[in-house]
Amino acid sequence: MTDENPFAPPTPRAAVPPANEPTPAAGRPSDPTGAPAQPPAAAEQPTEQLPPQHPAPHQPAPHHAAPHQPARHQPTQQLPATGYLTTLPAPSTAGHDAHSGAAAHSGTASHDGTGPHDGATPHGTTPYGTAQPPRSRRGRLGAGAVSAVVLLGLLAGAGGGVGAYALLDSRGSARPADAALPQPASGTSQVERPEGSVAAIAAAALPSVVSIEVRAPQGVATGSGMILKSEGYILTNNHVVAEAASGADVTVTFSDGHEQPAELVGATPDYDLAVIRVEETGLEPLVLGDSDDVVVGDSVLAVGSPLGLEATVTTGIVSALHRPVKAGESAEAAFIDAIQTDAAINPGNSGGPLVNSAGEVIGINSAIAQGPGTTTATGNIGLGFAIPSNQARHTAEQLIETGTATFPIIGVLLDPSYQGEGVQVSKEAQQGAPAVTPDGPADQAGIKPGDVILSVDGRPVSVADELIVAIRAKAPGDPVTLQVRSGKNEREIRVVLEERSSGQ
Repeated sequence: MTDENPFAPPTPRAAVPPANEPTPAAGRPSDPTGAPAQPPAAAEQPTEQLPPQHPAPHQPAPHHAAPHQPARHQPTQQLPATGYLTTLPAPSTAGHDAHSGAAAHSGTASHDGTGPHDGATPHGTTPYGTAQPPRSRRGRLGAGAVSAVVLLGLLAGAGGGVGAYALLDSRGSARPADAALPQPASGTSQVERPEGSVAAIAAAALPSVVSIEVRAPQGVATGSGMILKSEGYILTNNHVVAEAASGADVTVTFSDGHEQPAELVGATPDYDLAVIRVEETGLEPLVLGDSDDVVVGDSVLAVGSPLGLEATVTTGIVSALHRPVKAGESAEAAFIDAIQTDAAINPGNSGGPLVNSAGEVIGINSAIAQGPGTTTATGNIGLGFAIPSNQARHTAEQLIETGTATFPIIGVLLDPSYQGEGVQVSKEAQQGAPAVTPDGPADQAGIKPGDVILSVDGRPVSVADELIVAIRAKAPGDPVTLQVRSGKNEREIRVVLEERSSGQ
């Protein structure tokens, strides 16, 4: 059986011409004109010979050979092409299945019979247009014939190699130059990776970072996570595992490649955080650092599985702090007092840690900015955002303890159409809800409909999202100082934040 690529030009097999001219076989007449007698048809053509020039281009070559011709000539028979390369003596359907399976595994569409490589060679012809031997002869190929062909190929290859070597040796100066490349000097290739280097931090963090897959009827979602506690608790983004609340299957892949099913412990869309758990102990957790100590310019590493590429590490710096980020749909939008970084963050990094030079987690990677006019995530443009670790710690503890999380409010509705300094409290009720919640924190502090809030604890606010993010960065029960303008009068008001649970 030949194993050539049916879509490539034939490569003639190596052959050693006989020392003497062939003589007619005994008992066979010579041509009356004196030409040597023709040998049997089955031995006439080498395996890769071009098609004979018959009067009719597509007429099958006549079978001159006697029925008892040796089976070793049978390998000239070519199987139909299946896939890109036919290398096995198997029916075409087997080749097609293997090719289709590989395509499906790689995430690309497999051929459906109409593609350029499916069934490219009909059963009746070889790839080169010569006639195919009758199907009835296809089963006569024995193990001895295969062995003979393989041995012949090996001998021909060996002979060609020896001949080429002898030719080069005889030419002397025409031999190629020494191909050996320079080697590094002994002891000079040692790369130092001291404590605190990117390599050292990555090596310490990677075993505690996982890849997460969620399978739901409408599709598959993937993301990242970090081991939070040795008892199997893992922290990630709510938007990564949101479908788990409806019964979707969650699978966690660890750094060593083993997988575990996970269950949802609790989640909150308000902070875009969730905790899942696997039935495994002895895990190595990452440490949540103090995000209040972070300053612009700090070096950071983003670790996760962007686009499903597990255990990916990128580096950058903290570009800004207290970025007001609203992520998700309006009905379940998360308001994040975010850390901005230029470390590359892409879809799939969600839920992975942002690590400082001490190896501590200072944020949970959650969102990326997109250029004007884009409606879907297209990849990193150097503007990534992470939930501060202090917020992640507080929320994760609530989720582990109760399965739900709370957030603080001041009890007002804001006017999104207001243009001017600060953020204005709505002047009238919205959809039946009062502008200032009766007996709420703002009401008790004396805030009225139409008042303008200028700052929170000295932090200026100019849009509604900034005010919401500044409040949610606090904890229920915390006191805050608001700079409020009523008409032309400005004053500072102390407000104690009230608690509200996710979903209320």
